[in-house]
Amino acid sequence: MPGIKQIPASERPREKLLAGGPGAVSNTELLALLIGSGSGGKSALTLASEVLTMPDLADASPEELARIPGIGPAVATRILAGVELGRRLASEKKKVGTAVHAPEDAAGYLEEALSGLGEERFYVLLLNVKNAVIGRHLLAVGGLNGVYITPREAFKPAVRRGASSVVIAHNHPSGDPEPSPEDIELTKRITKAGDLLGIRVVDHLIFGDGVFVSMNRRRLL
Repeated sequence: MPGIKQIPASERPREKLLAGGPGAVSNTELLALLIGSGSGGKSALTLASEVLTMPDLADASPEELARIPGIGPAVATRILAGVELGRRLASEKKKVGTAVHAPEDAAGYLEEALSGLGEERFYVLLLNVKNAVIGRHLLAVGGLNGVYITPREAFKPAVRRGASSVVIAHNHPSGDPEPSPEDIELTKRITKAGDLLGIRVVDHLIFGDGVFVSMNRRRLL
């Protein structure tokens, strides 16, 4: 496979993408753009072609990728970051439009993002007038001792997207999803702020190890 410099300028991956958008380039060319430049006597296109022959690229580790001559740790992490971003965006796109009628519906949309984490994260799920999901936003990332958000931060994505209601959610890294007094107090403050804005808080879900608690179901909203 020729090096990028040997390809006519108009046919190079970057120029093709700029001229025709992402759909104008092949998978090999997209991956070559992530790799950036060749190494070990191989062009970025050649390296990309070799990486794509891996049978389980989506589940490869950085160490496995780095075994390919010319792919170092930095390039391996760029490739896996691109793969994971694509997977997450595809997952969200498929779920947008899902109607939320029960805590389990919202949990199915959020559990992947809030499971098995070593730090606390806070998300908001945006719903339209028909309770259909129109978006999911990460509001904050904390540590083992928790994460703090303000009502203003909680509703900023909802106001921007014109959401009619929201589901807020966070995880407990300890694995125990039982609401703390701080969780209950925060829920009440966010719910009150939502009433003033005309945006209803449908639920606050707290995730633990494979389980979650619905504060709506517990009558804690």
